Amino acid sequence: MQLLLRNIRQLVTVRSDGKPFLAGKEMRDPGILERVSVLIEGDTISAIGPAASFDQSLGDDATVLDASTYVALPGFVDSHTHMVFAGSRENEFAMRAKGKTYKEIAAGGGGILSTVKATRSASKKELKKLASKRLDAMMKHGTTTVEIKSGYGLDEDSEIKMLEAINELAEEHFMTIMPTFLGAHALPPEFVHNRQAYIDLLCERMLPYIAKRKLARFCDVFCEENYFTAQEAAHILEKGLALGLKPKLHADEFKSIGGTPVAAALQAVSVDHLEHVDEAGLQSLQKGNTVAVLLPGVSFFLRNPYAPARRLIDAGIPVAIASDFNPGSCMAFSMPLMMTIACTQMGMTPEEAVVATTLNGAAALGVSDTLGSIEVGKQADLMLYDIPNYRFLAYHFGVNHVAKVIKRGVLLEFP
Repeated sequence: MQLLLRNIRQLVTVRSDGKPFLAGKEMRDPGILERVSVLIEGDTISAIGPAASFDQSLGDDATVLDASTYVALPGFVDSHTHMVFAGSRENEFAMRAKGKTYKEIAAGGGGILSTVKATRSASKKELKKLASKRLDAMMKHGTTTVEIKSGYGLDEDSEIKMLEAINELAEEHFMTIMPTFLGAHALPPEFVHNRQAYIDLLCERMLPYIAKRKLARFCDVFCEENYFTAQEAAHILEKGLALGLKPKLHADEFKSIGGTPVAAALQAVSVDHLEHVDEAGLQSLQKGNTVAVLLPGVSFFLRNPYAPARRLIDAGIPVAIASDFNPGSCMAFSMPLMMTIACTQMGMTPEEAVVATTLNGAAALGVSDTLGSIEVGKQADLMLYDIPNYRFLAYHFGVNHVAKVIKRGVLLEFP
């Protein structure tokens, strides 16, 4: 099966030339080509070049798409979401509008535990149905790969139910889905006075079972004041690592308590949030390849400080942008919107935002060898946009500019 995207107005390749990510000044060059064509064979990009160069290589059954009015980008890679959940928290949104803080709402019984209650009550079938609709909507807005965390169960049965739902969605949906175990999202009500017993449950029962069944690719911890300490996070992540689960970490969202150096020391695939990363944390990231995943939608939604994107990029640390789509702190999955916020509030350029949402997002999931850029040999995940140039995508915000979705070489049609 061949698909030729002929004479693309502007092709944003985000070429990596074999590197796992782009960092520093490299992030300012997203590899722009004008008036070129892309030949896709099966699910793989097989050639990029002038349209005339493909005339002899096309089979009789090839599909040719005139892309002369489109801008093409790699499909977005959203490397941090909590999108399998039940219920909603618009009441908390209204409370914040009246001046309540995220911490105050959580202390009053809201926050993560509010969603835990709703998610525990929902069946796996219900969770899948809700998530599948969200996945469809995400693809329509340009996302072709997504990481999904558990963490709204916080007991054995509910965490397993969430992970099974995520894995079944990965088999059934066109989206590429990466499952993450986040049992250490918060202390469940049953263990609020016995935190060590819950940590033991995570490490001695849940992690071995999840690893044995291959229900997760990553292990994550919410390392934050009033949640899990840096020492606890290191213990849980080390246990997961010994079982084959790569470490990721939530760190420095509200306060720096030493999480980022833990992530760097364990060579975590990513450390996420970093709104309050300190100098020690920044220096620790300079010594390795851990990707800093920034979540601008959270700061926007909660009216919190933004992560220091400029400092991180200028320090040569690979930066990715993700949505953190979840019901409490960012009820949005539009990656172009995240790009807009990153440019207007975090000092990033449109070029850096493109790299951060594609190739570097793939690096934050350890899959940038096959995803995140438009290069020969990589999986054919592309979006065609009805815009004059790539900078228009973040500039004209609040509008979905996607014209065509190509996932694994298939031109998708949505109802």
